[in-house]
Amino acid sequence: MAMVIRCFLTLLLFLVSTHLTSSLYEDQVGLMDWHQQYIGKVKHALFHTQKTGRKRVLVSTEENVVASLDLRRGEIFWRHVLGTNDVVDGLDIALGKYVITLSSDGSILRAWNLPDGQMKNLKADKDDLILVFGKGCLHAVSSIDGEVLWRQDFAGESIEVGHIIQSTDEIYVAGFIGSSKFYVYGLNAKNGELLKNDHTTLPSDTFGELLSVSSDKFVVLDNMRSKILTIKIKNGKISYNQKPISDLNKDSSGQAVILPSRIPELFALRMNSRVLLIKVTNEGDLVLVDKINNAAGVSDALSISEGQHALAFAQHEDSKIRLLVKDINNWNDDLLKESIIIDNQRGNIDKIFINNYLRTDRSYGFRALIVMEDHSLLLVQQGEIVWSREDGLASVVDVTTSELPVEKEGVSVAKVEQNLFEWLKGHVLKLKGTLMIASPEDVVAIQALRLRSSEKSKMTRDHNGFRKLLIILTRAGKVFALHTGDGRVVWSVLLHTLRKTEVCKDPVGLNIYQWQVPHHHALDENPSILVVGRCGPSLATPAVLSFIDAYNGKELNSMSLTHTVAQVIPLPYTDSTEQRLHLIIDINQHAYLYPRSPEAIDILQREFSNVYWYSVEADDGVIRGHALKGNCIHIIDEYCFDFRDLWSIVFPSETEKIIATVTRKSNEVVHTQAKVMTDYDVMYKYVSKNVLFVANAAPKARGEIGAATPEEAWLVIYIIDTVTGRILHRMTHHGCQGPVHAVFSENWVVYHYFNLRAHRYEMSVVEVYDQSRGDNKDVWKFVLGKHNLTSPISSYYRPEVTTKSQSYFFTHSVKAIEVTSTAKGITSKQLLIGTIGDQVLALDKRFLDPRRTLNPSQAEKEEGIIPLTDSLPIISQTYITHSLKVEGLQGIVTVPAKLESTSLVFAYGVDLFFTQVAPSRTYDSLTEDFSYALLLLTIVALVAAIFVTWVLSERKDLQEKWR
Repeated sequence: MAMVIRCFLTLLLFLVSTHLTSSLYEDQVGLMDWHQQYIGKVKHALFHTQKTGRKRVLVSTEENVVASLDLRRGEIFWRHVLGTNDVVDGLDIALGKYVITLSSDGSILRAWNLPDGQMKNLKADKDDLILVFGKGCLHAVSSIDGEVLWRQDFAGESIEVGHIIQSTDEIYVAGFIGSSKFYVYGLNAKNGELLKNDHTTLPSDTFGELLSVSSDKFVVLDNMRSKILTIKIKNGKISYNQKPISDLNKDSSGQAVILPSRIPELFALRMNSRVLLIKVTNEGDLVLVDKINNAAGVSDALSISEGQHALAFAQHEDSKIRLLVKDINNWNDDLLKESIIIDNQRGNIDKIFINNYLRTDRSYGFRALIVMEDHSLLLVQQGEIVWSREDGLASVVDVTTSELPVEKEGVSVAKVEQNLFEWLKGHVLKLKGTLMIASPEDVVAIQALRLRSSEKSKMTRDHNGFRKLLIILTRAGKVFALHTGDGRVVWSVLLHTLRKTEVCKDPVGLNIYQWQVPHHHALDENPSILVVGRCGPSLATPAVLSFIDAYNGKELNSMSLTHTVAQVIPLPYTDSTEQRLHLIIDINQHAYLYPRSPEAIDILQREFSNVYWYSVEADDGVIRGHALKGNCIHIIDEYCFDFRDLWSIVFPSETEKIIATVTRKSNEVVHTQAKVMTDYDVMYKYVSKNVLFVANAAPKARGEIGAATPEEAWLVIYIIDTVTGRILHRMTHHGCQGPVHAVFSENWVVYHYFNLRAHRYEMSVVEVYDQSRGDNKDVWKFVLGKHNLTSPISSYYRPEVTTKSQSYFFTHSVKAIEVTSTAKGITSKQLLIGTIGDQVLALDKRFLDPRRTLNPSQAEKEEGIIPLTDSLPIISQTYITHSLKVEGLQGIVTVPAKLESTSLVFAYGVDLFFTQVAPSRTYDSLTEDFSYALLLLTIVALVAAIFVTWVLSERKDLQEKWR
């Protein structure tokens, strides 16, 4: 009997351990990870719709991506993300099976295999020339192997824009030198020998780029944008005409712009909301063909048959887009006329690309690839949107987070009973699956139950704090809210303050902030966010503000400000409605308070003497500290304040240039200030939110690696108190250069740079400790209450600080560094390192402990100090992106969950990636599919086994006593 019980208990323990192991494995690989791939804003597109092979559209984007998309569903067949500075200038298809790209100002020519995107050598039957003009030089490239056959350099002539005209034996290169001198060079097509040249001086300077309307005719605007210049080239000779725009259109108000659409013998001229289609005759005269009102975009011409070309243009009609396709040679007939309903949050049409196909009745049908103002991509066919892509998310500007709503509905008894029944039914099914006795119908029910019961995508808060909203501002001026559970777009809004207008011609989104975070009124009020932008890239342009409801994306308010924005300071104060106070600093030494309310002024005046901030003037090598002084003297605005400079640090420009600055997160939690050392000594962290890390480089070491010799390169790092301007620590790395990437957390800073002497990357760590509290180690002072632990801390007390530092080799180049966030700051931390391979590596902070030694003592080993090595380990299992890549990685954002063990990580670039990390393991949580029924069954079985064993033991003792 005892043997049977032991076997039964062993079986139960085996089942429990098997289930726990399975749950643990699923928890490690089945976290709330999601990965989204994008391409960015399309600027070139080519359709490949041959009968053989998959139908696709080839695109290049402003994010330097070359991609092949499935024409039926919009999915990515293949793509290549080129370097940050490798801008794609041209895209074409060669020989029907190769994609040709020209990039980096015409200096890099690549050929990609059309089916799989692999870089290939062209294989042609005959050696045709591929002519490439870039950086003032014309190259003739072989179509067989990509070899440069000859080149002709025009760099000495300073020709700006090169247009190539090719005939049988001669090649002509035409372009501007300056803004009024037009040159034409004739070359031998076989060897590139310069045969002749001609030039002419136009009657005025020109505006914009030269547009080719045929092989020998060009148009351009004069500098006043009131006349159109037509330039004609015949046998290398130049002639030109000019014609006022008013002769073509009586109503010539507005700024004229020639659209870059390529149309044989035609060009499109935009004036306000009108587009004029103008024909260029053989004699170089201009004739108005049509005037299109409310035009949204014009496509390039599409050749549909011999001598027949189609042109598409679109018009906005309320929430609809009217798409028209016309025959250029028969303008009165419409080849296509459709109306498409498009979400108004996508904005206006930016570009149109068209493609034709044969219908069953042998007539021509058309499909249009449309690039919208928000950078989204649509394919329209037969009056419907076939598919769409939110490629605006490939250009993230800033990210913040928002909590989800609290569940407000009450729960009835019937609902509880139903939930209880479903709960029991679900766990019974899971138990049957665990014991491997589930039928096929049960397996299907278990899978459906898991899908239904998955809580990761619910629109309410969870007790672990995993479910949140990621609020993302994109370069297009659109704000997205993504659910952290599955990455879906909850809402999106295109801000009208960041759209082009006559007043705000080139808006730029800058940052996004949490504006109102209700805690006491979480059930009644929604959180809101603040988006700050300006009307141009220059600091001198006025600022714009938008306030958005974080739950539904509704724009609550917007402001077009009269002042500029150089810096935004979120203050640690909130008003009675829980709106956070912000100071917007302009370039004229004024600080403006928001929200603009009397209560906000009262709060600021109470804390007037506690408001400090700093500014960094990297070009001038100056860092300044500021404090408020009083209301503005020369501006009548009660929300405007003057400020004064408290201190300034001027770095010697001959030897140092600022290349990087970083400070602590304002919301970072530090659990304890004391740190117990191995010898039971206590050191106190210098924990201050007013500490700045600055990295300076030698002037020659600011450029690319290799631009300076080790003797000419050095890095100087500073740790500065931004309230007093006191330099707490200074250290020089000789023979090193940037770029520098750094992260500041608690009392330590980690930074990454390149060591020219060792030809390797390095990472260094500096920890700062407060020596002024060193006398707190006496136990009697604690007993007698003479310690200074509770005394106020002020930067003006000039505390004595000491530092510990160490440097390590690191084998990877780095794009970004971040540190995990925790709710209470108790658990250990990891450094999240974005590598040059566009992956995110999690590195335990213990590897960057300055106290590491070659032979740590037993006490140091027990504390967790790792033996010293010259390099930091790269372990493949520590890549939190696993085998995935975040192409074009730009930044990493971490957010603490309510569970102390877990941190939420969001990495963005051309792709988006989200996951959870647990540096100290998930010691405080169970998995979502943990089988409570199996646990309950195990407990009941153990109790029954104990009772049976006790009864048998008593019976056995009684029998032995009777003997």
